[in-house]
Amino acid sequence: MKAVEEMTPQLTEARRRRADRARQVADVLRHQVLAGAFGSGALPGESLLCRDYAATRNTVREALGLLATEGLVERLPGVGTLVVSAKYAHGLNRLAGLAETLCEHGEITNEVRTLTVVRPPAVVTGRLGVPDGEQVVYLERVRSLDGVPVSLDLTYLPQDIGVPLLGEDLAHRDVFVLIEELTGQSLGHADVSVEAVNADPHSAALLAVADRSALLMVERVTHLADGRPVDLEWIRFRGDRLTLRTQLSRRAAPAPVHRAG
Repeated sequence: MKAVEEMTPQLTEARRRRADRARQVADVLRHQVLAGAFGSGALPGESLLCRDYAATRNTVREALGLLATEGLVERLPGVGTLVVSAKYAHGLNRLAGLAETLCEHGEITNEVRTLTVVRPPAVVTGRLGVPDGEQVVYLERVRSLDGVPVSLDLTYLPQDIGVPLLGEDLAHRDVFVLIEELTGQSLGHADVSVEAVNADPHSAALLAVADRSALLMVERVTHLADGRPVDLEWIRFRGDRLTLRTQLSRRAAPAPVHRAG
């Protein structure tokens, strides 16, 4: 018993180091999978991965297991590890609708679940800058890429923007494009925040994912070129289908201001 007790800390530390290394390998492999590096759909064999990553076979197997849990690959006995799911990049450095963003990957269609005029919560009134007591248009859509659900969009629009859209083809057209056509103005900028959430049962059913699956929640307030807010959205993206990308630049921080006193 004493020998087992003395070995436990060493074994625990060894497993921790292997788990750390497995995550490192999985991160690099995930990048390759998402970048389409494995054109045939099959990852290299375990022996080759062990050599390329200077990792043990157990470490490589743990890394592949992590990717399998995420739904990116499938491990088939006697066949190997195959890519079974693709992710699509949704850029955050350009203000564009989903159809504009993913046009090269397929056709975006929208299932309009709700389109109505509602009395909004105070937070919506404030974000859109509409007068207290004024109603707004509420739009809920499940958006699919070539028939596969990728997002659940909850959208609020001021009446003068939203009501004219009631008769438009919202199943096949982006709201952004319709707003620009209606107002005769281009969209200017959007305030965006992103967080990770788990799918509630209702969202999971609409997006065809398991309950509690990882989703990317984007909150976005879009403004016309003149600064007026015209579109408030809460968008749940499937974490296994979309990846959010942008490019950041580093600028010198402003010099501190020294005040006498």
